[in-house]
Amino acid sequence: MADELQSTESSEATSNGSSANDASGNKASGNDASPGQAADTAPAEPAAPTPDSAVSTSEANSPQASTGTNPANSDDSQTKDWQTLATAELLERRSQLQQEIAELSQRKLQLETDLRQSFAGQSDAIARRVKGFQEYLGGALNDLAQSVESLELVVQPMVVQPSPLDQQAADPAGEASDASTPPAVADTFRPDEDLIRASLQRFLEQPDFYAGPWKLRRSLDSNDVGLLEDWFFNQGGRGAQASRGSRPRNVLVSAALISVIGELYGDQFQALVLAGQPERLGEWRRGLQDCLGLGREDFGPNSGIVLFDRADALVERADRLEERGEVPLILVDAAERAVDIPVLQFPLWLAFAAQPDELLIDEELL
Repeated sequence: MADELQSTESSEATSNGSSANDASGNKASGNDASPGQAADTAPAEPAAPTPDSAVSTSEANSPQASTGTNPANSDDSQTKDWQTLATAELLERRSQLQQEIAELSQRKLQLETDLRQSFAGQSDAIARRVKGFQEYLGGALNDLAQSVESLELVVQPMVVQPSPLDQQAADPAGEASDASTPPAVADTFRPDEDLIRASLQRFLEQPDFYAGPWKLRRSLDSNDVGLLEDWFFNQGGRGAQASRGSRPRNVLVSAALISVIGELYGDQFQALVLAGQPERLGEWRRGLQDCLGLGREDFGPNSGIVLFDRADALVERADRLEERGEVPLILVDAAERAVDIPVLQFPLWLAFAAQPDELLIDEELL
């Protein structure tokens, strides 16, 4: 702007100088002219403005002089003000969000701590109560099994040696009445004692892995054979026996029992297995398949082995078998807490009585 003013002033000074020179020339020529010519001459031109007046005029016509500020600088300052205000608001919002996030994180940690403490405490208390109740039930079931074994369910008949006179006086009617007297329960398998003992002794030998279906393909130990002998000849095929310590071992003993009963009754019997859980029934099925060489087709309502998870359904099936003249062989898993009374009416049943620790292990596995 200063350069423009200087150039303007220089140009005006030059024009003023030239005008002054012209004026002086005119005066000189006027002096030389005659009076008549001076009268004819036009009036003199007004004097040119001075440099100071030219500068003031240019400043008055300048935009800065009229407004006093630059519009570009004003727009830049307003933009910076808006940016500063928006940045301040964003920073304030960011600090608020960070504070809320910190509060929520602290609340989350507190809730997780409370949940862990309360759930762990309640779980421990419930576990202690359940374990104590299981021990109580296991002991009660063991005591019940021992008391049932000690009971004399059938009175042994008293046999008196008759005198020779009584033998001679005995009539055919008396002999017929004696023949009609039912034998004791313990004597149920006495007629087949030799066959049963021979089969049990064979189970003590090396296993026959290639035996036919329904034949035992595994071997037993002396304790297993003693359990079966007691069940056959002392309990008469109806009673509870102590568990062998695990379900696979009980399944092996049951497979040997099924093999012997199959030799005695042929196709006129059906094994009914009672276990309250599908997992337990699966172990029974796999164990019997392995020990007896059976397939899936041998398990079912119309096959040799039927699996039940409810006692009432098993009792109905056993009733239908007896109506058809067949013999039901009932096998009760050691995990069953008690034997239902309707099961006791059937001629052949074996229930395994588990120890308390065995029941706890079985519950933990499930």
